[in-house]
Amino acid sequence: MRPIAASVAALAVLGVAACGGGTRQDAAEKSRTYRVTILRASFPARQRLAAPARLVVEVRNSSRRTIPDVAVTVDSFSTRSEQADLADAQRPVWVIDRPPEGSTTAYTNTWALGRMFAGETKRFVWRVTPVQPGTHRVRVLVAAGLQGKAKAELAGNRAPERELTVRISSRPARARVDPDTGAVVRGR
Repeated sequence: MRPIAASVAALAVLGVAACGGGTRQDAAEKSRTYRVTILRASFPARQRLAAPARLVVEVRNSSRRTIPDVAVTVDSFSTRSEQADLADAQRPVWVIDRPPEGSTTAYTNTWALGRMFAGETKRFVWRVTPVQPGTHRVRVLVAAGLQGKAKAELAGNRAPERELTVRISSRPARARVDPDTGAVVRGR
């Protein structure tokens, strides 16, 4: 039993050392509020199943300080199913074909583009494909950091968010596969 206990103790020490010796993950993020402007939040209001679309969010740093890590959370790419026997109740409304370049985070619905200097503008672009018909509300929220200490706000101390309403038709997009090239050819 002693060798096992020693091994467990050694792994615990290594685990703490690997995690930065117990340092808080948000230690480098300062508690501060940054003014931002949402220059654009656009998503086609009418979409069709299987027809690719683009969600675009442009944010400007309107404060005098550098934002630590500008991020956008999209809480509507999936919806919760009420069906009881599912292993995961989250069901996609849109499949993310391509997230904003260089924006990957550990969060499932948040993308970050790093530091943003005073006056700088950053553009988040998602290429998505709708897979669930119906009327959906898409909510985007801008943040100044990923840890919750750095806050973003619009003029007038308002939350930096936008809500867009999208109607996805149950009629799929017109498309065919070119037999010579294998490429998908989309029609109108």
